[in-house]
Order: sequence, then structure tokens, then C-alpha cells
Amino acid sequence: MWPYILRRLLYSIPVYLGIILIVMAALRVNDPVAAYLGKNATEEQIRLKREAMGLDRPFLVQYGLFLKRIVTFDFGSPQNPYESWKFEGQQVSTKIAESVPATLAHTVPALIITTLISIGVSLLSAYYRGSLLDRTLMVLVVLGMSVSVLVFIIFGQYFGAYWLTEKVGTPIFATGYDAEQGLKAWRYNYMLPVFITVIVAMGYDTRFYRSVMVEETGRDYITTAIAKGATKPKIMCVHMLKNAMIPVITRIMITLPFLMAGSFLIESQFRIPGMGKLLLDALTNKDFPIIQAFTAIFAGVFILTNILTDVLYALVDPRVRLS
Repeated sequence: MWPYILRRLLYSIPVYLGIILIVMAALRVNDPVAAYLGKNATEEQIRLKREAMGLDRPFLVQYGLFLKRIVTFDFGSPQNPYESWKFEGQQVSTKIAESVPATLAHTVPALIITTLISIGVSLLSAYYRGSLLDRTLMVLVVLGMSVSVLVFIIFGQYFGAYWLTEKVGTPIFATGYDAEQGLKAWRYNYMLPVFITVIVAMGYDTRFYRSVMVEETGRDYITTAIAKGATKPKIMCVHMLKNAMIPVITRIMITLPFLMAGSFLIESQFRIPGMGKLLLDALTNKDFPIIQAFTAIFAGVFILTNILTDVLYALVDPRVRLS
């Protein structure tokens, strides 16, 4: 296994370097300093800012210096500053580190809840395929997929936060992040965003898992288990689920890199100071030091999750060999 992991890592290095190269080149197609300072900036201001950010050096030199930061995991320190443009004087590493807890506080619970509910619903729907239960569940799933997440956010903020607070007399959920509450008040700041995320994501996941489970119901091992008198719960939760783990793992692992980014729309609408909102603000304000750092992090996480997916395949299915 370890030789395989090492080979995959070595094969991924050119891909990773290429991603960083393309993004850095794309950010410099138009002068980022002139775009950041605006139309009223003088040539002297642009020149001084370009020198301060090191953008007056050749592109390959900038590329090499940024790769050095990646290798040393140094996205800003007093000895080697790498500062945000929007948040002047603040290191990029500090801004990203501050945004991670807020993102994981709502993405991780949403992923766990969505996965558990979706797998459970898909098992029932697949096993009772064609029944009233199956059709009812699929109608609800399609409704959840068809409605825009923005609609759920608007209704959630009104009925879940404003209207409910008026009826109860005390704030239950926040319409926007309350910094004074902090992460200790998870219910107040994050429960409503998690609930909305689960409703939206559950539709897509359930349809995917159902198609997998429906395919499994026609396998010979299911027919054998029924002939031996196995109970329906055992068939669904032991035999069927165990043999459908590879597609389930694939679905979960594909989702993992996006946990870091969170949901741009959720975090922006609820003003959650997470990684998604930070990256969205960086794109809006042309804060390319943060954009470059996010690119390096996301690309690395995506490559690692792909390798981890193959490893998990071998662990859950003895027929899979890593070679």
C-alpha cells in the first residue's frame, strides 16, 4: 500500500505544480495591482504597490518564491510576511486559520447528517421500489432538489429566525453570524444553515445512493440472502450496504475538499466568517495573495482525498488491489 501511495504522490506533483502555475498566470493577465488600486491610482502608487508585493520581479521568480512558501507551509510570518491586500497588515495564514473553525462548524455536521439520512432513505426506497413509500420519498427528494437554495435561505431566515423569534419572544436562530456568541452558541449561529444545507444536499445524495442500492437489489447475493430467510433489516443494513460502500465512499470523498470552502451562498447570506466567505471577499476585492493561498490548499486537499479514496477502496473491498 505504501509504495502505491508514494507513487501516486509523485505522479501528482506535476499536476499540482501545473495548477499553481496556471492560477498565478491567470491572476496576472491583467495587472492585479492596477485593478486593486482602481482607476484613480497614479503610476507612482501602482509602482510602489507592485514593488511592495514583489510583483516587479520576473514571473518565474514569483512562482518559485510562492512554491517555497508552500513547501515550508509559510503563508505569512513576521520574518517572511505574506499579507492580505484587503486586510492590510494581516498575514494570509492568520486570516485562513481564523476562518477554518467557522466553516467546519456547519459543513461537517451537515455532511454527517446528510449522509446518514440519504443512505437510510435510499435503502428504504430501493428495497420497496415501486411502492407508495418509494414514490412518496422520491417526490420529496425531487422537490428538495428543484427549489433553489436561495429560496430555502430566505424562508429559513424569515420563518426560522424572525417569525419564530416573534412568536417565542427570545432569539432561537440567527439570521446572521453573531460574533459575540462565538462557537459556543452553535445552535444559535449554525443550526439553521446546517438544516438548509441538509435539505438541499439530501436530494442529490439520495437519488445517487438510491440508484446504487437499486442496482444492488438485483445481485445474486440478495437473492441468496432472501432464500436463506434473512430479515429485511439485515439484508438492507448488512448485505446491501456493505456491498455498496465503494460508491458511497466515492460520493463522500468527492465532497470532502468542498468542506473547506463551505458554501459560498450560505456563508455570505448568514455572514458566517468562514473560508467560503473569505474566498468570496478575496475574489470580489481582487485580494490575490489570499486567492493564491486558497488555490494551493484546495488543490493539495483534492489530490490527497483522491489518493485516500483508493486506499479506502482496498480497505472495504478485499477484491480491490493497489498496484
